[in-house]
Amino acid sequence: MKINNTQLIAELLGITNRLISVTAGFKKLDLAQLTFKRNLSEWNILECLEHLNLYGDFYLPAIEIKMLEHKTTTTGNYTPGMLGNYFVKLVRVKAKQKKMSTTSDKNPAKQHRQLGLTTIDRFLRQQERLKALLERAQTLDLGKIKTSVSISRLIRLKLGDTLRFVVYHNERHVDQAERMLRQFSVGSK
Repeated sequence: MKINNTQLIAELLGITNRLISVTAGFKKLDLAQLTFKRNLSEWNILECLEHLNLYGDFYLPAIEIKMLEHKTTTTGNYTPGMLGNYFVKLVRVKAKQKKMSTTSDKNPAKQHRQLGLTTIDRFLRQQERLKALLERAQTLDLGKIKTSVSISRLIRLKLGDTLRFVVYHNERHVDQAERMLRQFSVGSK
């Protein structure tokens, strides 16, 4: 399967812009809405965003460093890797989401941090940084540049797969945060 670079980056930028808009709306919510969850095994809105912040802390610098190291220009099309496609399919938003577990270092419920509006601001700053990286990626060969993954420094994915994973993972958890807000609204009536 080949993907046109321009179309892929446009799709990822579109998703990222939507996530920025949705997340900016979370800043208008009160603390009860931001921290609501039906049970202890679920994440609230702030925990969903902090989870993404923890991933962003790893992936955004890793992507940026590799992009600066390699100046290979695009060939116009990108062919995803087998492992990269596997990771993307795991996190891609679907009608029926399969519950997944995360490593403890990326689990905000186990971090015991005080979360608040700064969590939202941090996520929004990361999304702006991601947008800049996506725009820069439009001219790069997404198949030649390789990045590490957070679960193992030994595994490396094509830059295109890493960008897809990061954006789709963000989409998955912002959608989860939106569902939590809807549940709060239903529960408070």
